[in-house]
Amino acid sequence: MRTTLLAAALIATLAACSGNTTPTGSSPAGDTATAMQSQADAMFAALSKRYLDEALAFSPVAATQIGDHRFDAEIDDLSAEGRDKADAFAKAILTELDAIDLATLSRENQVDARILRNQLEYGLWQSQVFQSWAWDPQIYSSLAGGAIYGLMAREFAPLPERMQSAVARMEKIPALLAQARGNLDPARVPATHANTVSSQNKGVLSLIDTFITPNADQLQGEDRKRLDAAVATLRAAVDEHQQWLDTTLVPNAKGEFRIGAERYDQQLKFALNSSLSRQEIRQRAEAELERIRDEMYAVSKTVLAGKDGAPETPDAPSEDQKQAAIEAAMEYAYAERPGRNEVVDFAKHTLDVATDFVRGKDLVTVPDDPVKIILMPEFQRGFAVAYCDSPGPLDKGLDTYYAISPIPDGWDDGQVESFLREYNNYMIHVLTIHEAMPGHYLEGAHSVSHPSTLRAVFRSGPFAEGWAVYTERTLADAGYMDGNPLFRLMQLKFYARAVANAILDQGLHVDNWTKEQAMDLMVRQTFQQQSEADGKWIRAQLSSTQLATYFVGAQEHFDTRKAAIAKLGARFDAKTYHDGILAQGAPPVRFARQLLLDEPIE
Repeated sequence: MRTTLLAAALIATLAACSGNTTPTGSSPAGDTATAMQSQADAMFAALSKRYLDEALAFSPVAATQIGDHRFDAEIDDLSAEGRDKADAFAKAILTELDAIDLATLSRENQVDARILRNQLEYGLWQSQVFQSWAWDPQIYSSLAGGAIYGLMAREFAPLPERMQSAVARMEKIPALLAQARGNLDPARVPATHANTVSSQNKGVLSLIDTFITPNADQLQGEDRKRLDAAVATLRAAVDEHQQWLDTTLVPNAKGEFRIGAERYDQQLKFALNSSLSRQEIRQRAEAELERIRDEMYAVSKTVLAGKDGAPETPDAPSEDQKQAAIEAAMEYAYAERPGRNEVVDFAKHTLDVATDFVRGKDLVTVPDDPVKIILMPEFQRGFAVAYCDSPGPLDKGLDTYYAISPIPDGWDDGQVESFLREYNNYMIHVLTIHEAMPGHYLEGAHSVSHPSTLRAVFRSGPFAEGWAVYTERTLADAGYMDGNPLFRLMQLKFYARAVANAILDQGLHVDNWTKEQAMDLMVRQTFQQQSEADGKWIRAQLSSTQLATYFVGAQEHFDTRKAAIAKLGARFDAKTYHDGILAQGAPPVRFARQLLLDEPIE
């Protein structure tokens, strides 16, 4: 295992604290155990390598994003035959994995074997039980856009070479869209999914206009003719698909977006790979929300002190008094916001501020890998306001993108004001911490150095999202923006959103919440602006369990830090700990904790 020196030091200290010692001599039994481990590790290494070599052929678009460019000219096959082949392959690998005794593997490989099993079982469950290919049109629009964007957004190869691959994929996208029309059953497609994809579909054409047409001269002769023909065919295919979306799918989309308790619990187990159950997540989230509101009230008292016309802030407030004080204090933050066309530029400023702060406080090792702020590609808009787009783990030295969705041109002044109140100056600072520094960007830059390719390919969402949420509080506690109470208030509000996400996800998909119940949680209890709440209401319908990753991952990160402090006491060092946890390669947080703190792997 390759780790930083700081991580190695922490691991050594933790091992010393545990009181365990390793004998310096050997014994026949020890030699036998070592031989068994070496043999099992060799078997698993061969299996995992073969899996990665062969599995990515079934997901060429994902392979490109990961940084495996063997299949850049191909596209995913979601026909019945293609799905059957992928399922048969997964079952065969599972059978071989069953033949390996996990207990005889090294600790690192015990983790990777569990990750691989979970991924295989999850894929089979999605294909055969969840069957999203039959009711979720987002799968097809995401593949169509990703097929081009993944090739053209980063310079992993010379432009003419990437253009050749893009031509080959453009020639295949019409078949993918035809598969969508053949696979999707309008009676099973939820209306929100149909409407969302109808509005996103032509985003594929914007990718052609952005990446392909301006670079068409990179290809000459027959290659150029092939490109022109592919573009023309794809434009016609997208128009044909738009016609089907608008006249067939949208009017007849009658599916239920709520997946129900049984399927929710199954998906939660696979998607989060956490030790927390749905019931535990709900209990912890509701308790945490109450605690956050109390802390927000305490900060609001500081903000409102001495302000004319401020509401009463007694030491033992009623819920109405608490609500009024927090809302009044947040108005001071909302008043400091960028202009309609200044959001991206202000985000660049916050990235500089956050980077300088993290380096100045020496909270974690900051890599030199580049990060750029970009406008979110059109085909990705409508799901989130911002995201971090890191290069694939197999691509080295390429840019990380902090993508921000611009304010839509069609929004009226009221919609724009609501958005900018939500994403005021202080909130954009929090967003930058989460998405870039020291959140997703930094975590991705650290995690990619782990030697396990399998772990890099199956990077844990709860680890990544949980780390990003964890860093928001970490920087606030370290005095970011000189301890400005308005920043702290927005940090708490942003965290409250993560907590609310977990409650909302279960509320919609398990408890059959109405829109009114969802809006009360978002607008009143967690102080989100109407535009943010409206977007989240749509997002919660478009996905399931993903919204829980932020809170669950953060809770597991906070729990892991507490466990490390309890074990090390006064010897605990934040930077050493942060470098150590990030050196694990972003497995599910429970595995990172078990490896770092020398706990049993389970």
